[in-house]
Amino acid sequence: MSQSGSQAAAFFRELAGHRTVWYVRDAHGSPAPETSPGVRAMPYWSSRARAQRAAAVWGGDLRPASLTLETWRTSELPSLDAEGYRVGVNWTGPRLTGWDFSVNEVLNRLAHALREGPYADADRS
Repeated sequence: MSQSGSQAAAFFRELAGHRTVWYVRDAHGSPAPETSPGVRAMPYWSSRARAQRAAAVWGGDLRPASLTLETWRTSELPSLDAEGYRVGVNWTGPRLTGWDFSVNEVLNRLAHALREGPYADADRS
């Protein structure tokens, strides 16, 4: 598995366990870089430490902030979807790179990590 793939897997696993999602912001809002296909992605991290590292890479007055899983899922993600954003997960490294997904892909992966819906009876090993 690639570094980005392992970071994405860790994002959903850790989010299911901690039920808190992290992002970075300053007084003007949060960075939402343009991805290679020219679509903006809002990045999120699965821990405060990961978000803190991202804030340090981007610099400025960025600081970590958090949302509960339910607020993120029921309020933030629908807003991002309506605005045409993708969702970046656990971006790392000196250029903050990693995978980004559509909101529907995030909701599906999250349901799998939480063992909800069609994943409720999945093997728990």
